[in-house]
Amino acid sequence: MGGFTHDDTSLDRMDTGDSIASEATIEVEKVRKSMPIHSLNHFFIRSENLELTKEFYMTVLGFEVMARPDFPFPGYWLGINGSIQVHLGPSNIPNREKYYIGTGSDAANGQTGVIDHVAFLAEEPETFVEQFQEKNISFRPRYFPESNLYQLFIRDPNGVMIELNFFNITQAPAWNGEDYSKMERVTETPS
Repeated sequence: MGGFTHDDTSLDRMDTGDSIASEATIEVEKVRKSMPIHSLNHFFIRSENLELTKEFYMTVLGFEVMARPDFPFPGYWLGINGSIQVHLGPSNIPNREKYYIGTGSDAANGQTGVIDHVAFLAEEPETFVEQFQEKNISFRPRYFPESNLYQLFIRDPNGVMIELNFFNITQAPAWNGEDYSKMERVTETPS
């Protein structure tokens, strides 16, 4: 079965001209028609404290424990209405390289690695803020007026950055937040 590799020359050709870009567009359409991806199924967190992580996602974000296959290692599947899913497993278990194929034994156990954050669509930001304040959870609000988008950022017990997106917010809530439209703009990308 073929696939892309880091040094795949077809990826390097993307910015060499319009004809190659249109070839890429045609290729993307072929892939979409033959292998349509329609939603994100889950993300997996290797946790230093499985129970604390489960409690966080349940009591802070409203996830519920779902049925989980009998994998050869402990863990939880958490979900909202059975669809938005977070899967959890313990970080330091024997043979973890056999079970966790995305992260090797030398992978970091904190923060989010190469993934900057995980985002969810949500409603009623004031309810979340009240919850965070009650539970003494630090949060970082941001507002993007041009898109009527309000965001709240928090970290889970493993250091994973969680972004909550609230659309159709026409004015910044009372607790304010950073305004994207007033942030310094990056004018060039380092090579």
